[in-house]
Parts: sequence; C-alpha cells; structure tokens
Amino acid sequence: MNILVVGGGGREHAIIKKLKESKKVQKIFALPGNGGMASDAECVNIGAKDIEKIVDFALKNAVDYAVVAPDDPLVLGCVDALEEKGIPCFGPRANAAIIEGSKVFSKRLMRKYGIPTAKYEVFDEKEKALSYLDSAPLPAVIKADGLALGKGVIIAPTREEAKQAVEDMMGAHKFGASGDRIVVEEFLEGPEVSVLAFTDGKTVKPMVSSMDHKRALDGDKGLNTGGMGTVAPNPYYTEAVAKECMERIFLPTIGAMNAEGRPFKGCLYFGLMITKDGPKVIEYNCRFGDPETQVVLPLLESDLLEIMLAVTEERLAGTEVRFSDKHAACVIMASEGYPGSYEKGFEITVPDELREKVFFAGAALKDGKTVTSGGRVLGVTEKADSLEEAIEKAYSDVERIHFKNAFYRKDIGQRALKAGK
Repeated sequence: MNILVVGGGGREHAIIKKLKESKKVQKIFALPGNGGMASDAECVNIGAKDIEKIVDFALKNAVDYAVVAPDDPLVLGCVDALEEKGIPCFGPRANAAIIEGSKVFSKRLMRKYGIPTAKYEVFDEKEKALSYLDSAPLPAVIKADGLALGKGVIIAPTREEAKQAVEDMMGAHKFGASGDRIVVEEFLEGPEVSVLAFTDGKTVKPMVSSMDHKRALDGDKGLNTGGMGTVAPNPYYTEAVAKECMERIFLPTIGAMNAEGRPFKGCLYFGLMITKDGPKVIEYNCRFGDPETQVVLPLLESDLLEIMLAVTEERLAGTEVRFSDKHAACVIMASEGYPGSYEKGFEITVPDELREKVFFAGAALKDGKTVTSGGRVLGVTEKADSLEEAIEKAYSDVERIHFKNAFYRKDIGQRALKAGK
C-alpha cells in the first residue's frame, strides 16, 4: 500500500517509523515531512493545511490510505476532503475534530453528558470576562476557544495575571480569532496523565499512558512549550484509575459524540488530572499527542497499519492492540531560546546506530546535511525494563548527538520515578 502521512514533526516521524514495520506498507509519502525524516519517507513540500494540494497529490500518486496527524488539517476537514475523493483515512472528520477545535464545544459536551471536568464559564465579551475575574476563585485557568499551537492556556495565580491573559487573548488578539471566545476554568490539582486511545466510534482501545513535561526548564519552571519530554507508562495511571476512566470518561465521550451526530474515528487524546475527587478531563485532542507519541508508539507491538485500517473500517473490537510491558523515555533536544526566539541552520550530527531512536521535528536538509530549522529539533527515545534505565539510556544518547545551541531539560522522568517509589 502507498501511505500518505500529513504533518512534519516528531509525532509524524514516530508514526512513519512504526508504519514502516508493517508488511503491507510499500511506500510512505510525508506532506510536508522534514529533512530529518527523509530517509524514512518521501517528503513532499506541501503544507499540512493546504488541503486542495494534499488531495490532488494523493490522487495523482495512487495513495491507498492517508493518516492525517496534526490538529489544524483535521479541524479544517482534510479527512472529509480525502474521503470524498475515495481515499480512506485515519483521523476524525471536521465535525468530530471540533472536540479539540473548540474548547467551548468540548466543555459544553462534558457538562451536557456528565463527564467529569473543571467548572467553567464562557465569555465572548472582554468586559464581562474582566468583571467575572474580580471575584473568580484563584488560580484561574484562561483558555482560548480555538487552536493556538498548544499555547492558548494560561494558569493565572493572581487577578492581575488573569486579566492580562484576557487582554492578550480578547484585546490584543494574541492568538487571532482563536481568542475571540474564551473559557475561564477552576484550577484543578493533582498529577496529570495523557492517554491516547484508538477508537472507531464504537470501541475504545487505550494506548499506554504517558507523562508529558510542558515547561521549558528543569523543575517544571519557565515558559510553556509544546513538550520537552515524556515517559511511559505514567505511574499515577493505576489499574483502578484506568477502569474509572473507561467507565466515566472514555466510553461516555464516544457515546456523547455519537449522540451529537459527530462520530469520532481516529486517535482521541485524553488530557487527564487525577484529582482527590477522581480523574477529570483537562482537555481533549483529536489526534496523537506530541511528544507523547514518541514514547507510546515505540511500545506498540501490534501492527499500527492494521489497527488504523480497523479504525477506519469500524472493526476495532476484533483487532489486537498489544503493548510491551517495558518503559520508555523521550528527551527533546531544542534550540536555545525556545519557545521564544532562536537561531537555526546548525548542522545536526547523529551517530548511525542511534538513528532508529531519533524522531526529527525541526530539521531540514541543506547541501546534503541535516540542519536545525525549528524550536524543538528532535526527540530521543529509549526503552528498557525499568523507567530508571530508559531515562539513563535516553540521556546517554543525547550526549552523543550534537548541534550548536542545543538545549534540553535534565530532569525528564524524575517526577515519575518519585511517584513510583
């Protein structure tokens, strides 16, 4: 089969590497892909949001199956457009991708169907939001309604910071139209857990749980980023918690989407907080998480393409989804200055024996060399029988990979190790 993967980051590289293991896969195209993954897929310079060109390319290149990985093209209807031309896809249609595309939609869905989440209020007028914040409980969580590259959530400990967040979103339009409507939520406390789940709109098969590290600096300090590293499984996600999540969150969410006439097929990401009152949903994503995918898929022992086809054809119930009982750790190597401004164009050197463990994100090819082209440059993932060993191996690999101004956190997985003791 000829496979098309839409997207160009570390998540897509992880998906491509796992798809390559399937005997059914003949060729993989990545649109746009990146220079670092060029040895694993044919990269084609078509943007992930350029849906017309994506469809045209798929038709001209005899693509048998498409995997639409990022949020933007899913929300914009890339799956709808491909399916209308007879190309089967992995990923939700636009009317289901709204579960991530609109925070207001997802919060109202949870309220309507009794799915546990934080209390919230919705505002589409700046003055009303500011007035509400005069007496709202602190800390307050301010969320832009639409997609904002994972940066549209502000946790504000003071009223001044909460109001500034509202001014940035609704006044200065920092996130464009995404911040025209906002959600103000109560602050939840407890360990965070990410669970990605395969679903065909009827059956839900969760993947291994993971723990993300969002802040730029050690000790969970600094600015929020797209993720500086992950470990799997998450020690806070016990069998009892998993059972409660399936009964109170996962299946009710799929049922709610069906009841709304928006069946969800693809990978549904549950961002969870394990509070003293039990697990609650912080957010939904309509796709594989990044960098969670980089620790979850290396632990998958079943054929990823077979699972994806089963999701598309609504026969997931009878398809094996098996994961290794090993542990995985991924350390992200970024450009110094990320998530602010940073220089790029520096050569990346990776020893040949480590290439299979590296997932490229911000990388390009220039004069036959792989160079940095983004904030998060690459992720290094290792597996082992213990989390401690996986972390140790990942950091040992990091020390052997070089590019100018490389920057990474030194404490990925430490929270998980403490929790496991």
